[in-house]
Amino acid sequence: MKGRIEKALNDQIKKEGQSSQFYLAMASWAETQGLSGTSGFMYKQSEEERFHMLKLVKFVNERGGKAIIPGFDTPPTEFDSVNNVFELLLSHEITITQSINDLVEVCLEEKDYTTHNFIQWYLSEQLEEEASARAILDKVKLIGEDKAGLYLFDRDLENSTIVAASANTVNPGA
Repeated sequence: MKGRIEKALNDQIKKEGQSSQFYLAMASWAETQGLSGTSGFMYKQSEEERFHMLKLVKFVNERGGKAIIPGFDTPPTEFDSVNNVFELLLSHEITITQSINDLVEVCLEEKDYTTHNFIQWYLSEQLEEEASARAILDKVKLIGEDKAGLYLFDRDLENSTIVAASANTVNPGA
């Protein structure tokens, strides 16, 4: 594995792990606010980001590089509102998408088509994650300050998280 590719992949490993920590902090905050649907969604997001990190670790090691397991910065522990949480989620996902795009550029410059092919999965995943974050944020903005609306939103999010978790239990790896 070329040094530049290995470094770029290790940088992405750190970003994915940091994402997992960030979403875990959001989950914990939401849980302490009585928002079980939002917390469940964020716990699931945290697990997905950890999976993304582990997938990169295995790829680097299998290709003859050495994956570096980084330490992580402490994420924030307080958030202003549910709206703030989902605005931060979307902003963060956009940043990660740019990082993946930068990684694709490095792959093409280094003519590492195997890694380029591997990274395509991440591009597809980012499209889904950004779309999901935008859709949820749109709903949160519609609710505004309406507490009843927030309650219904959180309940719906909880039910969708439960359904998704059940589907993944039936079809692991989905």
